[in-house]
Amino acid sequence: MLVKTYGSAVSGIDAKTITIEVDITRGIKFYLVGLPDNAVKESEQRIRAALKNNGYRVPGKQIVINMAPADIRKEGSAYDLPLAIGILAANKEFEDDKLADYVIMGELSLDGSILPIKGALPIAIQAKQEGFKGLILPKENAREAAIVNDIDVFGVVNVGEVIDFFKEEIKISPTKVDTRKEFYAGLDNISADFSDVKGQENIKKALEIAAAGGHNVIMIGPPGAGKTMLAKRMPGILPPLSLQEALETTKIHSVSGKLSANDTLMTSRPFRSPHHTISDVALVGGGTHPQPGEISLAHNGVLFLDELPEFKRTVLEVMRQPIEDRVVTISRAKSTVDYPASFMLVTSMNPCPCGYYNHPDKACLCAPGMVQKYLNKISGPLLDRIDLHVEVTPVNFDELTKKEKGENSQKIRERVIKARDIQENRFAENEKIHANSQMNTKQIQSHCKLDEQSQVLLKTAMEKLDLSARAYDRILKVARTIADLDKAESISSAHIAEAIQYRSLDREGWAG
Repeated sequence: MLVKTYGSAVSGIDAKTITIEVDITRGIKFYLVGLPDNAVKESEQRIRAALKNNGYRVPGKQIVINMAPADIRKEGSAYDLPLAIGILAANKEFEDDKLADYVIMGELSLDGSILPIKGALPIAIQAKQEGFKGLILPKENAREAAIVNDIDVFGVVNVGEVIDFFKEEIKISPTKVDTRKEFYAGLDNISADFSDVKGQENIKKALEIAAAGGHNVIMIGPPGAGKTMLAKRMPGILPPLSLQEALETTKIHSVSGKLSANDTLMTSRPFRSPHHTISDVALVGGGTHPQPGEISLAHNGVLFLDELPEFKRTVLEVMRQPIEDRVVTISRAKSTVDYPASFMLVTSMNPCPCGYYNHPDKACLCAPGMVQKYLNKISGPLLDRIDLHVEVTPVNFDELTKKEKGENSQKIRERVIKARDIQENRFAENEKIHANSQMNTKQIQSHCKLDEQSQVLLKTAMEKLDLSARAYDRILKVARTIADLDKAESISSAHIAEAIQYRSLDREGWAG
């Protein structure tokens, strides 16, 4: 008898429905075709044990299973459950008339319990788009998949439960999640607040500018000056996620298996802080079975690279293209996968190996030329993609012991949102540009026009401070953001002056 069940294959952050055809005839062999990987081929043993331990058995006949379309590689153990249900239905253990209404996914333990899978959210989205009535998957993934409305999501814990459901001996209540309620409930949750940071008002201002314009930023300062503490508070001042951004971000974390059983929709912007020993593949994504890297997990959020010169140069160089294109393309011989990577890069570094170059109180112990050598670990092309260079100085005792708290993140966020609204209106005709940092040369010329006084100031600064040519566009972009925060239609000399001070590393002779 021929029976069809339905599963799903995840590619990138999207899913594709897989038709599992099971045919049982006279004979004794077990055939599994349709480009399965080793984990799928091993499902026969798991299915046999799981069914035996729940009072059923795999029939002693010839079983042919085809997983269509056959040109897509089927990977992982999540196909155990639809394969098992297909075998039982083909053996007439129950009627197969309801199978066409459901997508079924889940890994089987030998005792028949169902283990969680990756990518439940994109699977649910695809199942809804293709008109399936419901989705049957592990209970741990039910809340994540139930974000998708207008499809019943059934979380199950044991293969016997699924069999009884199709026999109509039990009813399973679908998992319900109020997506909009969950989304709006978590929007204003700020875990790390800027009010906790003592002093550093000029650095807070620089980070506010970075958040308002979507600018990448590097903080240079001695150990203990507060660089990491400030960076961790960046997500709290960025505009809240839109519902579409939240869904896209959640899909990436779902595919990576980063969501727990209680997680539904991600409502806070992600903050990723990989260690400097990270590999190229772990940062940008890929591998034998392609998975999103840290830059994709930071999509719509912040990627923080602490002690930037300590990262391997090859690791930093592979980020150059994703920073520009905001997408990572993983190419293999038979397939190509795209992962979104629209993140804000925040980095920090010591000014020299000992950490005390330019320190107000402590002497630098580095040999001559070591400061420049240390800075040269970061390539010019990567540094060129960082708009703001901020020098962080240690906080003095009086500032540390002040009882008054500084301005909180919510107030800063409100100003950032207003500046982003101005930019959304400015770039309304271009769907790919949402912030000043994304402007190209033509748009800079159009939106960053200077009056005569501002032009004289910028020319003087570039000549006297020996600013590099690449600093010119960056200064104009940052000045445009500062003007937006001031709600000014045009860039003034004051905005240019403030933007100039954020190009420390472009000054000739900065490192001595």
